[in-house]
Amino acid sequence: MASVYAWVSQALEILLALAAAPLLTGWVNICRARLQNRGAPSIWQPYRMLRKLFRKESVLAEHASPIFRAVPYVVWSCMLLACAIIPMLSTDLPLSPAADTIALVGLFAVARVAISLAAMDVGTAFGMLGARREMLVGFLAEPALLMVLFSASLITQSTQLAHIVAALSHSELAIYPSLAFAGIAFTMVSLAENARMPVDNPSTHLELTMIHEALLLEYSGRHLALLEWAASLKLYAYSCIGLALFVPWGIAQARDPSAMLMALPLLCLKLLAGGAALALIETLNAKLRLFRVPEFLTTAFLLAVIGMLTHFLLGA
Repeated sequence: MASVYAWVSQALEILLALAAAPLLTGWVNICRARLQNRGAPSIWQPYRMLRKLFRKESVLAEHASPIFRAVPYVVWSCMLLACAIIPMLSTDLPLSPAADTIALVGLFAVARVAISLAAMDVGTAFGMLGARREMLVGFLAEPALLMVLFSASLITQSTQLAHIVAALSHSELAIYPSLAFAGIAFTMVSLAENARMPVDNPSTHLELTMIHEALLLEYSGRHLALLEWAASLKLYAYSCIGLALFVPWGIAQARDPSAMLMALPLLCLKLLAGGAALALIETLNAKLRLFRVPEFLTTAFLLAVIGMLTHFLLGA
């Protein structure tokens, strides 16, 4: 039976994800604008956009089915559940034992299939184009993400993120070659999964290059707000997965309320540094041609596999 402290930790993590995800998106946009010598938008701009969209009426296509209406809620729920099982402030989470790393990847897959079905449901040319591209990226990114998670699970002998964080945070400070390869692979997968440069450009609406934006062209109002919020939650979830795997220090252990108070500002500092690093990567890289994306993700998969082989051969 989970303790009261565990449920409080779980509630705080969910509330933090809901509140901080748009803030992280705003911070990345500011850093990218500054690095590109452009006027930076307000860090509160994502919140203003969500408020404006929630106030607008949702306009549906004439032949839209119930799937089209339900998908924004499904995608948003999947992203929120993913954030709920990732240890951000504490490893004492009641929902964490219910889903391991494989189930976490499955949640991302469910959201991807749902949004692709919604894009194909209306039958527009751009929706079909975006759905096919999204499924291609997912088909190549998911195995690479699984290999990254398996590299960490082999070191800790567990596939649950809470156990992985607890084991890595208490281990001696050392450079694991397997985690080094896995870290590079995870960065590449994260860029692809979150529609970031060099795989996709989140700020473009050019029909021949867009992937994520093509899936949202037929949505408006609260439905579009939920999907934009879900995109921010996904970026936040991937950021927290990376912190849990590669920078786990500072996350509170079970039944340690004082440590959780210290974990919150440390998590904020990590996210600020990670958002600035993401903006720098996007600024230094140009958009890849679409037929180069499979090569990019195949490289990520091979690096993750090399990380696993390094663990088997060197035990590190």
